[in-house]
Amino acid sequence: MTKLLQTIEPILWRDERLHLLDQRVLPHKENWLEFHDSDAVAEAIKTMVVRGAPAIGVTAAYGVVLAAREAWFSAGENWQEAINPPLKRLAASRPTAVNLSWAIDRMKTASASLSKYESPEPALLTFAQQIHQEDVKANRTMGQYGADLLDNDSIVLTHCNAGALATAGFGTALGVIRQGFIDGKIEHVYVDETRPWLQGSRLTAWELMQEGIPMTLQADVAAGALMASGQLDWVIVGADRIASNGDTANKIGTYSLAVLAKYHGVKLMVVAPTTTIDWSIDNGSQIPIEQRTGLEVSEIDGRPIAPSEVHVSNPAFDVTPAELIDAIVTESGVVRSPSKENMKQLKSEEEK
Repeated sequence: MTKLLQTIEPILWRDERLHLLDQRVLPHKENWLEFHDSDAVAEAIKTMVVRGAPAIGVTAAYGVVLAAREAWFSAGENWQEAINPPLKRLAASRPTAVNLSWAIDRMKTASASLSKYESPEPALLTFAQQIHQEDVKANRTMGQYGADLLDNDSIVLTHCNAGALATAGFGTALGVIRQGFIDGKIEHVYVDETRPWLQGSRLTAWELMQEGIPMTLQADVAAGALMASGQLDWVIVGADRIASNGDTANKIGTYSLAVLAKYHGVKLMVVAPTTTIDWSIDNGSQIPIEQRTGLEVSEIDGRPIAPSEVHVSNPAFDVTPAELIDAIVTESGVVRSPSKENMKQLKSEEEK
């Protein structure tokens, strides 16, 4: 059982450089990429080398460290002004995951207190590493909180990848599944393939198989039939942004699962750190939804699967209303039947 806790770490700082496991080529190839400038990190986030809201946040924190190095090298004591343009480019790399802006803002606040007469890199590296370790700790806490909600021998479904690969390690939704399996709460996991990027079939299936957790891969459109069979107990997913009323943006297809789950009496659990909650917005209608290139839908591995020049809609996320969610699990506690009032109680606990 102990080996189940030793999950992969997709983000490493080593030899004064950032190293990212390239998630575009998994599971067929494990390829690590090195980064020594912030613009390259921004491009890595944009092009899905790294993905998953918590992992994007941690990566962005290290991107700020690299930006600080560049600013000190190019501008010396004027580094605090020189760092702003690369940070803006970093912040613009993906619009939906609020962890990105949260991490950059936290690093900017830390940088404001540093001397302009010496390199900011060592101090900012310490702050980035703190963000990294906080994420791992939060994932393990969420894993236990979520597992405690499950009955013994539960059968669950997960969508996209909210595992170790989407975080600094252990995972959010998959953290619950890992801990649930360790605790004897989970009998079997169904994994949606998750079109169009196939994070479920490429990443989640790979993670679960690495650790010997019983799982079955299925097409996204098979979820309704699975629920109708009466076998499923929970749908467990992550989140990229949660509004202050509990409305949740997650990988496209999550809303459909939530509607199906409500109809069939299957419970829905959203697992995300408090950094994913955007307290500045009232509801999900205010969450920006990233629109990605149509080639992700009309091609697979560069091979066309649709007529050329076909018009494609490719929203990367959708929003699930709070009333369709049974529990939001964070490292600060669990919000059952989320609403604006229940979320306020969580915020109070977080502030304590």
